Amino acid sequence: MVFSGFDGQRRGMRIAFAAAGFIGVASLLGGCQSDPDIDITAYVQTIDPADVLYNEGLANLNAGQLTEAGRKFDAIDRQHPYSEYARKAMVMNAFVNYRQGQYAEAINAASRYLSLYPGDADAAYAQYIVGLAYFRQIPDVTRDQRTSARAIAAFTEVIERFPDSEYVEDSQTKLRFARDQLAGKEMQIGRYYLERKEFVAAANRFRLVVEQYPNTRQIEEALARLTETYYAMGLTSEAQTAAAVLGHNYPDSQWYADSYKLLKTGGLEPRENKGSWISRAGARLVGA
Repeated sequence: MVFSGFDGQRRGMRIAFAAAGFIGVASLLGGCQSDPDIDITAYVQTIDPADVLYNEGLANLNAGQLTEAGRKFDAIDRQHPYSEYARKAMVMNAFVNYRQGQYAEAINAASRYLSLYPGDADAAYAQYIVGLAYFRQIPDVTRDQRTSARAIAAFTEVIERFPDSEYVEDSQTKLRFARDQLAGKEMQIGRYYLERKEFVAAANRFRLVVEQYPNTRQIEEALARLTETYYAMGLTSEAQTAAAVLGHNYPDSQWYADSYKLLKTGGLEPRENKGSWISRAGARLVGA
């Protein structure tokens, strides 16, 4: 073939470069085939259509093949970034990581999605996954409860930012549990101080439960412990008020029966002082 002028030279150079490239790849693959320790597939990248990868990932997910599903969704993110399927794959990858117990990865993937697409249709689900991932890491009440606080923040975000989403009801349920964990931790610390007769420190912990976690399962014991603590400190009016609020809201509680009995040993009975912080806090209780 004969080329004329500059265009002919340029076309000739492209053919020469292409031929050289073909020879180079052929030599490389030939060398790889002769070396059993080299995988020639590492030199060849297959780029599949995004919709094909996504549907394959869903099929793997439905078949319980979570690792393979994650690989498909990862491939979409790498090969087709910022596409519609990349957005969907990011959320699905967060879900796959959550299902595999890889909670940090799930939180990172969902948080990345939320930072890139905060107003997208799946934003509520991504935020819900963040909450679930923290929720599954909540330890027993004797241990540090920072994860409970993070779960509370995540589920609160679901409820406040996406009030019409289908994830609100379950978020509210899990939120109550996480709050109960925080209240339980405060009760554990308060009992520790009470056993050592460090009454001021104990009262501060029980007060925190009454004021910040009034509608948890810990509230009955917190009021009873305040009755006990204030009685031991000689603050009889506060002790009587704590017992009165407890009896008003939970009259059949064993904690109230114990508090009533304690006051009786000193010739006292439950009597609410409306000016006390306990009375004001008591107005916010479920049974008030």
